[in-house]
Amino acid sequence: MDSVIDRAFAAALYGADARVGRADEGLDTGASLLAADPTADAELAARGEESLRRAWERGWQPADVLRLVRRDLDEPHVRLAAALIRAETRRYAPGLLPARWPAQLAALDAHEPWRGPDRFTHATAVLALYRLLLRLPPIEPVGPAPGTPLHVPPPHRDDEPRTLTRIRALLAKAEATGYPEEAEALTAKAQELMARHSVDEALLAARTHRADLPGACRIGVDAPYETAKAILLDAVATANRCRAVWNEALGFTTVVGFEADLEVVELLHTSLLVQGLAAMTTAEAGQRAGGRKRTKTFRQAFWMAYAQRVGARLEAAAAPVTHAEAGGGGALLPVLAARDVAVTDRAERMFPETTSTRVRGVRDGAGWAEGAAAATNASLHTRVRLPGRDR
Repeated sequence: MDSVIDRAFAAALYGADARVGRADEGLDTGASLLAADPTADAELAARGEESLRRAWERGWQPADVLRLVRRDLDEPHVRLAAALIRAETRRYAPGLLPARWPAQLAALDAHEPWRGPDRFTHATAVLALYRLLLRLPPIEPVGPAPGTPLHVPPPHRDDEPRTLTRIRALLAKAEATGYPEEAEALTAKAQELMARHSVDEALLAARTHRADLPGACRIGVDAPYETAKAILLDAVATANRCRAVWNEALGFTTVVGFEADLEVVELLHTSLLVQGLAAMTTAEAGQRAGGRKRTKTFRQAFWMAYAQRVGARLEAAAAPVTHAEAGGGGALLPVLAARDVAVTDRAERMFPETTSTRVRGVRDGAGWAEGAAAATNASLHTRVRLPGRDR
C-alpha cells in the first residue's frame, strides 16, 4: 500500500494533476494529504534531501539551486531551500566538500528558517519546491559532487587571502566614493594588484612545475537586462584570460579559467555591476530633473552601452604585460600562452556546441549616452586581450 508521501507526490509531482494547467490542483491534493498526517514529516524531509543529492549529481551547486528558486518561486521557498541544503550538506565531512562549497553554504545563514502559518500552507510550499528540484536538468559540472574524495587539494598560499582582501577593499571604496578622481586612483591600485596576482600565480606554477589545471565557476546573470549583463561578464572574463558561456534559460554564465583569474573575474564583475547601477540611478535622476520620465528603454540602452563601452575600453587597453610587471623575463609569454590554450581546451570540452545570441537594437539615445559615460568612468582591469566574442 502506498504511503502518504507516495500518494502526495503522485498528485503534486508525478501524476496527471502535476501537469501544466492542473498544477495547482495537484499541489492542493498533495498538501492536504501531508497536512493531515504529521507522522509523514520526517520522510518528507528525507525525500527533499534525496532530491538535492540528485541535483548535485547533475552538476548543480547550492548557489545555483538557491538562485533558481529565487527566480522561479517566492521568498518562503528560498528559505525552505536554504534550510534543506543546510540539512543535506551536514552529512559530508569538511574534506569531502568541493572548494567553493563552504562559502556558498556560509551564505545560506542569511536566510532564516520558514514555517507556514498552518500545515497545509507549509506543505504546499514544500511540494512546490520539490517539484522544481525534481525538474532540474543536468548541467555542466564545474567541480566534483560533494562526498567525492579530493585526491589533490587545491594549492594554498598564505598571501593570497591578503591580496584578494586588499583588492576587495579598494573596489569597495571605489564603489562608495562620490568623487570620480578618487575612484580612479583606487581602481588603478586594484588593477595593479589584480594583474600582479594573476601573473605571479602563472609564473609560480611554471617555476615549481605545479600541476595547475583550469577550473570553472558559475556566476548568476539576473534579470532585468540580462543580455547586457551577460555581455559585460563576457568582456570581464575574456579580459582576464577566461572564457564565458551564458545559459540564458537558467540565468547563469559559466566562466572557465585558472583559479586566480576566476577570483578576479568575480570581484571585478560584481564591482562593475554595483558601479553601473549607481551610475544609472544618478542618470535617471538627471532625466527626471529635466522633465523626462525614466523608461525601460532608457535602462536597457544604458546597460547595453555600459557593457559595450567596458568591452571597448578593455580592448583599447590591450597590451603585453611588461617584464618589469612580471619579474619573470622572457619566460612570461610562453607561460601565459600555454595557460590560454589550456583554458580554451577546457571550455571547448565542457561546451562542444554553443550558439550566438542576437542582441536587440537600442532605441534610447539618452540611455546609450549615459551608459557609455558611466563605463568610461568605471573601474577596469588593465591586463586585457580581447579576441572576438561569438558565443
